Amino acid sequence: MSARAGTLALAALATVWFVPARAEDASALKDGRIHVVGRARAETPPDFASVEIGVEAKGATPAIALDAASAAAKGLIALAETFKVPEADIGTTAVTLQPVTRSVRQPDGSMTERADGYRAANTVRLRLADMGRLGDLMRRALETGANRIEGVSFGLRDPDAAEAAVRVAAMKDATAQAARLAEAAGVTLGRVVAIRSPAASGSSPDLPMPAPMAMRSKARDVRVPLVAGTIETAADVSATFAIAP
Repeated sequence: MSARAGTLALAALATVWFVPARAEDASALKDGRIHVVGRARAETPPDFASVEIGVEAKGATPAIALDAASAAAKGLIALAETFKVPEADIGTTAVTLQPVTRSVRQPDGSMTERADGYRAANTVRLRLADMGRLGDLMRRALETGANRIEGVSFGLRDPDAAEAAVRVAAMKDATAQAARLAEAAGVTLGRVVAIRSPAASGSSPDLPMPAPMAMRSKARDVRVPLVAGTIETAADVSATFAIAP
């Protein structure tokens, strides 16, 4: 069976295909029963994008620094609302305030640290269903005072549905394997007597930044290019079938 045999639609744009069993997992006839391992996986386009955008400000006093970061964060939240981002999909992930020092060379040539004001930061997570507008939102965020981006990720609002569908596909694969074995052995396939299905494994096409990075643009109104990719979900189902008398 080829790697894409038994193609099945999970959703309008989702694709599921069966994965051939490895040699060590080969189906077997023993104890008067047929033991098989069905496998399937699906690639589903994500239905939301998430981004964390931060504002970092510096001031001579804690209040000045915190107020500057807070004002910019309010502007970012207001911008998200113009993009029709629901309130439930807007959330603060971090607020920090800390003193800043700078290195100063002493008359004797040694270095010492001296107070140099305060640095405040406010980070907001935004989740967009309209992923095509995420790049535009990130670019427009600069106008509100945003100057840091912590990461971008894509996901499914209902990952359980994708996992359930891929388990069903894996069980169908197991049943098909058992039927072929029974036919080859000249016996009649009976009812399933045992099913074991560990949690499906999913991999998200997260695109994390290696470290917080300043957001810069050399041209005005250039939308940030983003590619969502697909989310893969895989499942194994171990099934045991009786041999009918």
